[in-house]
Amino acid sequence: MNNPQEEIQCCITQCDQPLDSNYWEAQWQNKTTGWNIGHAAPVITQYMAQYENKNAAILIPGCGNAYEAEFLLANGFTNITLMDIAPKAVELLQNKFKGRTEVTVLCEDYFHHNGNYDLIIEQTFFCAIPPARRKEYAEKAAALLNQKGKIIGVLFDKKFDKPGPPFGGCPCEYKPVFEPHFHIAKMEECYNSIAARAGSEVFIQLVKK
Repeated sequence: MNNPQEEIQCCITQCDQPLDSNYWEAQWQNKTTGWNIGHAAPVITQYMAQYENKNAAILIPGCGNAYEAEFLLANGFTNITLMDIAPKAVELLQNKFKGRTEVTVLCEDYFHHNGNYDLIIEQTFFCAIPPARRKEYAEKAAALLNQKGKIIGVLFDKKFDKPGPPFGGCPCEYKPVFEPHFHIAKMEECYNSIAARAGSEVFIQLVKK
C-alpha cells in the first residue's frame, strides 16, 4: 500500500506555481474552467431539497459559477454567502445575483475569512487546494460553523494522472483530516453523481463536534 504522506508530497511537488488569486484569475480569464458542469450538482440539490431551515446561513467557498446558489434561491433560501478568490468569477457572480439581497458575494481567501454559518456546501473546492492544507481547511470550517453546523457535498474518490489541481484522494485519507473536528455522519459512495464522475465521488455529511 502507498504511504498517504508520500502521495501528498507527490501532489505538492507537482504544483509548479502558487494556487493563489493570480492562478485562479488566469483560469477564468483563459476560460480553462474544467470544473464547470453547467448546472448544480444533483447530489447537492437533492440534499438541499429536503433541508428545512430556509433561513440557515449557508457558505459556498470556491463557488465558481455558483449554480447551487441559483437552486437555493429558487427554493426559498434567504441567507447565502458566495466566496471565490478570482476577481473575474466574483464579477460574474455580482452581475448574476445583482439585486438579490439573499445573496452576498465575496472576493476573499477562504483561509482568511471570518463569519458564522450553519452549513458549508462543498463542491470542487476541497480538491482545488493543495493536500498539505487539508487539515487547515477542516480547522477553518469548524471555526466558521455554528454549533452542530455541517459540511455537505462531494469529494473525489480517485487519483488523477495529471498534476493537480484537482487533487484526488479517498475516504481513508479524508477521515483523519476531518475527525478531529467533525462527526462523520456520512462519507460514502455517491449514487447520484453526474455521468462523467460516476463511481469517483463520495458524498459527505460532516457535523461539527
